[in-house]
Amino acid sequence: MDAEVTGLPRGMTGLVFNTRRAPFDNPVVREALIQLFDFEWVNHNLYSDGYSRTGSYFQGGHLSALGRPADAAETALLAPFPDAVRPEVMDGTYAPPVSDGSGRDRKNMRAALDLLKSAGFELQGRTLVNSATGQPFAFEFLANSSLPEQERLALAYQRTLRLLGIDMRLRSVDAVQFWDRQKDYDFDMIQMTWQGTLSPGREQQFRWSSEAADTPGTFNMAGVRNPAADAMMEAFLTATDPDEFVTAVRAFDRVLISGLYVIPLYHMKEDRIAHWTRIRRPETTALTGFQTPTWWHAPDAAAN
Repeated sequence: MDAEVTGLPRGMTGLVFNTRRAPFDNPVVREALIQLFDFEWVNHNLYSDGYSRTGSYFQGGHLSALGRPADAAETALLAPFPDAVRPEVMDGTYAPPVSDGSGRDRKNMRAALDLLKSAGFELQGRTLVNSATGQPFAFEFLANSSLPEQERLALAYQRTLRLLGIDMRLRSVDAVQFWDRQKDYDFDMIQMTWQGTLSPGREQQFRWSSEAADTPGTFNMAGVRNPAADAMMEAFLTATDPDEFVTAVRAFDRVLISGLYVIPLYHMKEDRIAHWTRIRRPETTALTGFQTPTWWHAPDAAAN
């Protein structure tokens, strides 16, 4: 069943930048590291091309701004924050970077290096350093040892970063240590999933509000302190009709995408479900996905 046809949001899984810390407090640096993540290589070599790239925090649902130009209502809502949304996100042409799948795409690496130079870094030999201080560009990826897939993904990314002289150290800790460090935002980068929803509400403030950024134990892992994001959340929480709600959520999506708070990863485009051939299901899938209570037993029926 194609989840992007049913309209069930896929949410966002990404590698999270802790913007409370340098150099990830600089959006130019974050953009460069997004350029350096080779999704095509990772998807082919680690996952046998089993995933699709995520680009929206409401991926696959009608609330997503991906591929949609902002309409007049969104434009008006975002008008007080003229720098909050990137032009390509506003006009609906934005998409995450695409590589040639080689693991060393020269075009993307050159674009990333140009961004890093503009942010005050330079290559000295095979090491990327801060031009002013000479300090090497180094950071730590915190992985949960009970989720070995995180380490596997981090090692693949580490390989690409080394080509540009960036030292990403991998730190794998047990679940208890991981939670302790996560709740205190004691990390440079981690992997995180925010589940998608058809009806975002106050839980979004726990994930993205300026207040949550300074409160231990929230899901605002990135440390987002963005007045535009706060305003868009307030707008959809106080919306009085469906059109206002959709407008505000899409504007909110644009603000998060433009903030470059995560390296967006991937999602499964289809819901893969194994069942007996004698089990039948409705031809139309619910907006919220498959619902097993609506399935029935038909012993003589062919597979659906």
